Amino acid sequence: MKLGLHVSDFTYPGGPPRLGADLATIAQSAEAAGFDRLSVMDHFFQIRTIGPPEREMLEAYTTLGYLAGKTSRIRLLTVVTGVLYRQPGLLAKAVTTLDVISGGRAMLGIGAGWNEQEARGLGFPFPPMAERFEMLEEALQIVLQMWSDDDGPYRGEHYDLERTLNSPQPLQRPHPPILIGGSGERKTLRLVAQYADACNLFSTPDMAHKLDVLRAHCEALGRDYDAIEKTVITTFDAGEHGERTADLVEQLRPYAALGFHQVHGHLRHVSNIAPIEAIGREVIPAVAEW
Repeated sequence: MKLGLHVSDFTYPGGPPRLGADLATIAQSAEAAGFDRLSVMDHFFQIRTIGPPEREMLEAYTTLGYLAGKTSRIRLLTVVTGVLYRQPGLLAKAVTTLDVISGGRAMLGIGAGWNEQEARGLGFPFPPMAERFEMLEEALQIVLQMWSDDDGPYRGEHYDLERTLNSPQPLQRPHPPILIGGSGERKTLRLVAQYADACNLFSTPDMAHKLDVLRAHCEALGRDYDAIEKTVITTFDAGEHGERTADLVEQLRPYAALGFHQVHGHLRHVSNIAPIEAIGREVIPAVAEW
Protein backbone atom coordinates (compact mmCIF):
# COMPACT_ATOMS: atom_id res chain seq x y z
CA MET A 1 0.00 0.00 0.00
CA LYS A 2 1.14 3.53 -0.77
CA LEU A 3 0.42 6.89 0.83
CA GLY A 4 -0.47 10.25 -0.65
CA LEU A 5 -0.28 13.62 1.07
CA HIS A 6 -3.48 15.65 0.66
CA VAL A 7 -3.06 19.39 1.24
CA SER A 8 -6.39 20.81 2.34
CA ASP A 9 -5.30 23.81 4.39
CA PHE A 10 -3.40 26.86 3.13
CA THR A 11 -3.44 28.89 6.34
CA TYR A 12 0.15 28.86 7.58
CA PRO A 13 1.99 30.93 10.21
CA GLY A 14 3.81 33.03 7.59
CA GLY A 15 0.58 34.05 5.86
CA PRO A 16 0.16 34.69 2.12
CA PRO A 17 3.63 36.29 1.68
CA ARG A 18 5.20 32.95 2.62
CA LEU A 19 2.57 30.68 1.11
CA GLY A 20 4.45 29.81 -2.08
CA ALA A 21 7.67 29.03 -0.27
CA ASP A 22 5.85 27.02 2.41
CA LEU A 23 4.01 24.96 -0.22
CA ALA A 24 7.26 24.22 -2.03
CA THR A 25 8.80 23.00 1.23
CA ILE A 26 5.78 20.80 1.96
CA ALA A 27 5.85 19.27 -1.53
CA GLN A 28 9.59 18.67 -1.54
CA SER A 29 9.47 17.19 1.96
CA ALA A 30 6.64 14.85 0.94
CA GLU A 31 8.57 13.73 -2.12
CA ALA A 32 11.76 13.15 -0.12
CA ALA A 33 9.76 11.21 2.48
CA GLY A 34 8.50 8.79 -0.16
CA PHE A 35 4.88 9.84 -0.53
CA ASP A 36 3.54 8.52 -3.83
CA ARG A 37 1.10 11.37 -4.52
CA LEU A 38 0.47 14.98 -3.68
CA SER A 39 -3.08 16.24 -3.99
CA VAL A 40 -4.95 19.46 -3.32
CA MET A 41 -8.63 20.21 -2.96
CA ASP A 42 -10.45 21.88 -5.83
CA HIS A 43 -12.46 24.45 -3.92
CA PHE A 44 -12.88 28.22 -4.08
CA PHE A 45 -13.73 28.69 -0.39
CA GLN A 46 -12.35 26.72 2.53
CA ILE A 47 -14.68 23.85 3.46
CA ARG A 48 -16.47 23.61 6.78
CA THR A 49 -14.58 20.56 8.09
CA ILE A 50 -11.30 22.50 7.89
CA GLY A 51 -12.32 26.06 8.79
CA PRO A 52 -14.50 29.05 7.90
CA PRO A 53 -14.92 29.94 4.21
CA GLU A 54 -12.86 33.12 4.65
CA ARG A 55 -9.65 31.19 5.24
CA GLU A 56 -7.06 31.01 2.47
CA MET A 57 -7.87 28.78 -0.52
CA LEU A 58 -5.75 28.53 -3.65
CA GLU A 59 -6.97 27.67 -7.14
CA ALA A 60 -6.14 24.04 -7.70
CA TYR A 61 -4.56 23.79 -11.13
CA THR A 62 -2.41 26.90 -10.77
CA THR A 63 -1.16 25.36 -7.52
CA LEU A 64 -0.46 21.97 -9.10
CA GLY A 65 1.43 23.62 -11.95
CA TYR A 66 3.60 25.44 -9.42
CA LEU A 67 4.21 22.23 -7.48
CA ALA A 68 5.13 20.40 -10.68
CA GLY A 69 8.02 22.81 -11.05
CA LYS A 70 9.14 22.23 -7.46
CA THR A 71 9.16 18.42 -7.59
CA SER A 72 10.41 15.67 -9.88
CA ARG A 73 8.80 12.35 -8.92
CA ILE A 74 5.60 12.68 -6.92
CA ARG A 75 2.29 12.30 -8.78
CA LEU A 76 -0.05 15.31 -8.83
CA LEU A 77 -3.84 15.54 -8.74
CA THR A 78 -6.94 17.10 -7.23
CA VAL A 79 -9.13 15.19 -4.81
CA VAL A 80 -11.35 16.09 -6.50
CA THR A 81 -12.47 18.62 -9.14
CA GLY A 82 -16.19 19.36 -9.13
CA VAL A 83 -17.45 18.93 -12.69
CA LEU A 84 -19.36 22.21 -12.68
CA TYR A 85 -16.24 24.32 -11.97
CA ARG A 86 -14.66 23.96 -15.43
CA GLN A 87 -15.82 23.22 -18.93
CA PRO A 88 -14.64 19.66 -19.71
CA GLY A 89 -12.56 20.80 -22.68
CA LEU A 90 -10.65 23.22 -20.47
CA LEU A 91 -10.27 20.59 -17.76
CA ALA A 92 -8.77 18.14 -20.26
CA LYS A 93 -6.34 20.87 -21.39
CA ALA A 94 -5.40 21.70 -17.80
CA VAL A 95 -4.62 18.09 -16.86
CA THR A 96 -2.82 17.55 -20.18
CA THR A 97 -0.69 20.62 -19.52
CA LEU A 98 0.08 19.40 -16.01
CA ASP A 99 1.07 16.01 -17.38
CA VAL A 100 3.38 17.48 -20.01
CA ILE A 101 5.12 20.02 -17.80
CA SER A 102 5.54 17.50 -14.96
CA GLY A 103 7.06 14.81 -17.16
CA GLY A 104 4.02 12.52 -17.02
CA ARG A 105 2.95 12.80 -13.36
CA ALA A 106 -0.64 14.07 -13.62
CA MET A 107 -3.90 12.37 -12.68
CA LEU A 108 -7.45 13.61 -13.17
CA GLY A 109 -9.49 13.59 -9.99
CA ILE A 110 -13.14 14.42 -10.65
CA GLY A 111 -16.57 14.20 -9.06
CA ALA A 112 -20.07 15.63 -9.22
CA GLY A 113 -19.36 18.50 -6.77
CA TRP A 114 -21.30 19.42 -3.66
CA ASN A 115 -20.41 22.90 -2.37
CA GLU A 116 -23.32 25.09 -3.41
CA GLN A 117 -22.14 28.02 -1.28
CA GLU A 118 -18.87 28.51 -3.12
CA ALA A 119 -20.38 27.82 -6.54
CA ARG A 120 -23.07 30.44 -6.19
CA GLY A 121 -20.65 32.72 -4.37
CA LEU A 122 -18.47 33.00 -7.48
CA GLY A 123 -21.32 32.93 -9.96
CA PHE A 124 -21.26 29.29 -11.04
CA PRO A 125 -24.58 27.57 -11.70
CA PHE A 126 -25.36 24.76 -9.29
CA PRO A 127 -27.83 22.40 -10.95
CA PRO A 128 -29.63 19.59 -9.12
CA MET A 129 -27.69 16.45 -8.29
CA ALA A 130 -29.15 14.35 -11.10
CA GLU A 131 -28.06 16.95 -13.65
CA ARG A 132 -24.58 17.19 -12.13
CA PHE A 133 -24.16 13.45 -12.59
CA GLU A 134 -25.27 13.74 -16.20
CA MET A 135 -22.65 16.47 -16.63
CA LEU A 136 -20.04 14.28 -14.96
CA GLU A 137 -20.64 11.40 -17.35
CA GLU A 138 -20.46 13.68 -20.37
CA ALA A 139 -17.29 15.30 -19.01
CA LEU A 140 -15.66 11.88 -18.69
CA GLN A 141 -16.61 11.07 -22.28
CA ILE A 142 -15.21 14.39 -23.51
CA VAL A 143 -11.93 14.02 -21.64
CA LEU A 144 -11.43 10.49 -22.95
CA GLN A 145 -12.19 11.67 -26.48
CA MET A 146 -9.69 14.50 -26.16
CA TRP A 147 -7.11 11.99 -24.92
CA SER A 148 -7.59 9.86 -28.03
CA ASP A 149 -7.00 10.16 -31.77
CA ASP A 150 -10.56 11.43 -32.29
CA ASP A 151 -10.61 15.23 -32.55
CA GLY A 152 -14.11 15.36 -33.96
CA PRO A 153 -17.16 17.02 -32.42
CA TYR A 154 -18.90 15.98 -29.23
CA ARG A 155 -22.66 16.46 -28.98
CA GLY A 156 -24.24 15.93 -25.59
CA GLU A 157 -27.17 17.15 -23.58
CA HIS A 158 -25.04 19.52 -21.52
CA TYR A 159 -21.91 20.11 -23.62
CA ASP A 160 -21.44 20.79 -27.33
CA LEU A 161 -17.87 20.83 -28.65
CA GLU A 162 -17.20 21.49 -32.31
CA ARG A 163 -13.67 20.08 -32.34
CA THR A 164 -12.02 18.17 -29.51
CA LEU A 165 -8.48 19.01 -30.58
CA ASN A 166 -5.88 18.53 -27.86
CA SER A 167 -2.28 19.25 -28.84
CA PRO A 168 0.03 18.22 -27.34
CA GLN A 169 -1.39 14.98 -26.04
CA PRO A 170 -0.50 13.86 -22.51
CA LEU A 171 2.79 12.05 -22.04
CA GLN A 172 1.10 9.17 -20.22
CA ARG A 173 -0.49 6.66 -22.57
CA PRO A 174 -3.21 5.86 -23.15
CA HIS A 175 -3.95 8.83 -20.86
CA PRO A 176 -3.42 10.16 -17.33
CA PRO A 177 -5.25 7.98 -14.82
CA ILE A 178 -8.80 9.05 -14.02
CA LEU A 179 -9.89 8.96 -10.38
CA ILE A 180 -13.55 9.49 -9.49
CA GLY A 181 -14.26 10.64 -5.96
CA GLY A 182 -17.42 9.83 -4.02
CA SER A 183 -19.26 6.82 -2.72
CA GLY A 184 -22.77 7.08 -4.18
CA GLU A 185 -23.85 3.55 -4.90
CA ARG A 186 -26.20 4.03 -7.84
CA LYS A 187 -24.34 6.63 -9.90
CA THR A 188 -20.81 7.40 -8.69
CA LEU A 189 -19.62 3.82 -8.34
CA ARG A 190 -21.25 2.88 -11.65
CA LEU A 191 -19.27 5.68 -13.34
CA VAL A 192 -16.10 4.36 -11.69
CA ALA A 193 -16.77 0.91 -13.12
CA GLN A 194 -17.47 2.30 -16.57
CA TYR A 195 -14.88 5.07 -16.99
CA ALA A 196 -12.30 5.33 -14.20
CA ASP A 197 -8.91 3.90 -13.38
CA ALA A 198 -9.36 4.58 -9.66
CA CYS A 199 -12.00 5.37 -7.07
CA ASN A 200 -11.66 7.46 -3.94
CA LEU A 201 -13.93 6.71 -1.00
CA PHE A 202 -14.43 8.50 2.29
CA SER A 203 -13.23 6.68 5.38
CA THR A 204 -16.56 5.44 6.75
CA PRO A 205 -17.73 2.26 8.49
CA ASP A 206 -19.46 1.03 5.32
CA MET A 207 -16.35 1.02 3.08
CA ALA A 208 -16.46 -2.75 2.63
CA HIS A 209 -20.05 -2.49 1.44
CA LYS A 210 -19.12 0.29 -1.00
CA LEU A 211 -16.42 -1.91 -2.49
CA ASP A 212 -18.94 -4.73 -2.86
CA VAL A 213 -21.23 -2.34 -4.73
CA LEU A 214 -18.36 -1.36 -7.02
CA ARG A 215 -17.63 -5.03 -7.64
CA ALA A 216 -21.27 -5.60 -8.62
CA HIS A 217 -21.17 -2.68 -11.07
CA CYS A 218 -17.99 -4.10 -12.58
CA GLU A 219 -19.61 -7.49 -13.03
CA ALA A 220 -22.67 -5.91 -14.68
CA LEU A 221 -20.49 -3.91 -17.09
CA GLY A 222 -17.92 -6.61 -17.78
CA ARG A 223 -15.12 -4.62 -16.12
CA ASP A 224 -12.27 -6.22 -14.21
CA TYR A 225 -12.76 -5.10 -10.60
CA ASP A 226 -9.09 -5.75 -9.82
CA ALA A 227 -8.02 -3.33 -12.57
CA ILE A 228 -9.50 -0.40 -10.63
CA GLU A 229 -7.26 1.18 -8.02
CA LYS A 230 -9.01 1.60 -4.68
CA THR A 231 -8.09 4.72 -2.72
CA VAL A 232 -9.49 6.30 0.42
CA ILE A 233 -9.10 9.71 2.05
CA THR A 234 -8.65 10.23 5.77
CA THR A 235 -6.62 12.20 8.34
CA PHE A 236 -3.05 11.29 9.23
CA ASP A 237 -2.31 11.97 12.89
CA ALA A 238 1.37 11.31 13.40
CA GLY A 239 1.64 13.72 16.34
CA GLU A 240 3.10 17.21 16.36
CA HIS A 241 6.65 15.87 16.32
CA GLY A 242 6.00 12.51 14.69
CA GLU A 243 5.62 10.72 18.01
CA ARG A 244 2.46 8.82 16.96
CA THR A 245 3.71 7.00 13.89
CA ALA A 246 3.13 3.57 15.44
CA ASP A 247 -0.50 4.48 16.07
CA LEU A 248 -0.81 5.69 12.49
CA VAL A 249 0.50 2.40 11.15
CA GLU A 250 -2.22 0.57 13.08
CA GLN A 251 -4.83 3.07 11.85
CA LEU A 252 -3.88 2.25 8.27
CA ARG A 253 -3.86 -1.54 8.63
CA PRO A 254 -7.65 -2.03 8.12
CA TYR A 255 -7.50 -0.20 4.78
CA ALA A 256 -4.97 -2.70 3.49
CA ALA A 257 -7.14 -5.55 4.73
CA LEU A 258 -10.03 -4.20 2.65
CA GLY A 259 -7.87 -4.07 -0.45
CA PHE A 260 -7.13 -0.36 -0.71
CA HIS A 261 -4.02 0.42 -2.73
CA GLN A 262 -3.56 4.07 -1.70
CA VAL A 263 -4.52 6.21 1.28
CA HIS A 264 -4.67 9.97 0.76
CA GLY A 265 -4.18 11.68 4.09
CA HIS A 266 -4.26 15.28 5.23
CA LEU A 267 -2.21 16.52 8.14
CA ARG A 268 -3.35 19.22 10.52
CA HIS A 269 -0.77 22.00 10.56
CA VAL A 270 0.82 20.56 7.43
CA SER A 271 3.39 23.36 7.29
CA ASN A 272 5.01 21.66 10.29
CA ILE A 273 7.38 19.38 8.38
CA ALA A 274 8.32 17.07 11.26
CA PRO A 275 5.29 14.73 10.89
CA ILE A 276 5.87 14.44 7.13
CA GLU A 277 9.45 13.37 7.75
CA ALA A 278 8.40 10.95 10.51
CA ILE A 279 5.82 9.31 8.24
CA GLY A 280 8.55 8.86 5.67
CA ARG A 281 10.84 7.16 8.17
CA GLU A 282 8.36 5.00 10.07
CA VAL A 283 5.04 4.63 8.23
CA ILE A 284 5.67 4.50 4.49
CA PRO A 285 8.19 1.62 4.76
CA ALA A 286 5.82 -0.31 7.05
CA VAL A 287 2.73 -0.07 4.82
CA ALA A 288 4.74 -0.74 1.66
CA GLU A 289 4.93 -4.38 2.75
CA TRP A 290 1.14 -4.80 2.83
